[in-house]
Parts: sequence; C-alpha cells; structure tokens
Amino acid sequence: MAKLFFRYSAMNAGKSTALLQIAYNYEEQGQRILLYTAAIDDRSGAGCIASRLGLQRQARVFDANTDFFAMLNAEVDLACVLIDEAQFLSGEQARQLHRLANVRNLPVICFGLRSDFQGNAFPGSAQLLTLADDIEEIKTICACGRKATMNIRMDDNGRRVHAGEQVEIGGNNRYQQVCARCFYRGEASPR
Repeated sequence: MAKLFFRYSAMNAGKSTALLQIAYNYEEQGQRILLYTAAIDDRSGAGCIASRLGLQRQARVFDANTDFFAMLNAEVDLACVLIDEAQFLSGEQARQLHRLANVRNLPVICFGLRSDFQGNAFPGSAQLLTLADDIEEIKTICACGRKATMNIRMDDNGRRVHAGEQVEIGGNNRYQQVCARCFYRGEASPR
C-alpha cells in the first residue's frame, strides 16, 4: 500500500537534495514520476527545484488553486509524486495528496519546513504532520553545534526579524537554521 510521506526539517538540511536523489533513483529504474514545487518560490527560477549543492531540475508548479486529486487521479503509469516546498500547500491540498496515496495507491513524498521564523506551523505542514502515513525529520545543525529545529529571519544587516508576514522568500541571506535554545535567545548567529 502506498503512503503519503512528509520529510521535514529546518532550513539548510538538504531537503531538495534528498528529493532530487529520490527522483533520480526512480527514473534510473525506468519509473515515471512527477515533481512539483511552489510557484511562490522562484529563487532559482519558476518551477526549478535547486539544492545548495548545485543540483537542480525543472518541475511543475503548484499554487493555491492547484487541485492535486483532480490533476493526478487520471495519470497512468505514474510511480511517484515528489513535492518540494510542501509547507506552501494548503491544508486541503495536503488532504488531496493523502487521498491520492491511499485511494490510487500512489506514493507521494513531500519535503518542507515544519515552522516559520516565528515558530508557527505552516498550514500545509500542520496538515501533513496530521495526515502523513510516514513522517521523518531530516536533521541539520545550528551554528552552536546543537540540532537545529527552528528557523529565524534576518534583515539586510544580519539582525533577527521578529515580526512580519509568514512568507517572505529568501535563502541563506534571509534565513538561518537554529536550535530551540538559540531561537529563544533572540539573535542570529554570526556567519
């Protein structure tokens, strides 16, 4: 029986690298897959899944209007669906993916952040944590050496930002992974 998988972590843990490796493994075995990423994340170009290691690949994009069940239910000979930036899914989209995995027997593997820079859950992540049949944390470390589980946002001067919209797209220049201790201390670590 197929499952809905959720692989989550703080920033800079290698989620996109892991997704691209899984895609490669499926395709090396002659399996047909579909990759999706959030339309809102265009840091490497629209529809591009890119890792900090330099790997990148084009993917389909999803936005708030994407109906995964309607789109993918009719697909044939599909071995797996891989979704990057899954924190940007809506709760309903996460439910659609869960339904696909369980009704169509189609593995769906989602990769994303668990929480934002204020320590609040992303709606898509909260629903994935509720519905996913298999949940795994991808680990990374804080500058202090502890396991990083949180994210902080920084301004252009490297100072921590404590308020603002939940979503502001940015990479290593805007966000930093930290442990809970450093998160509550309140300042970004020097790089």
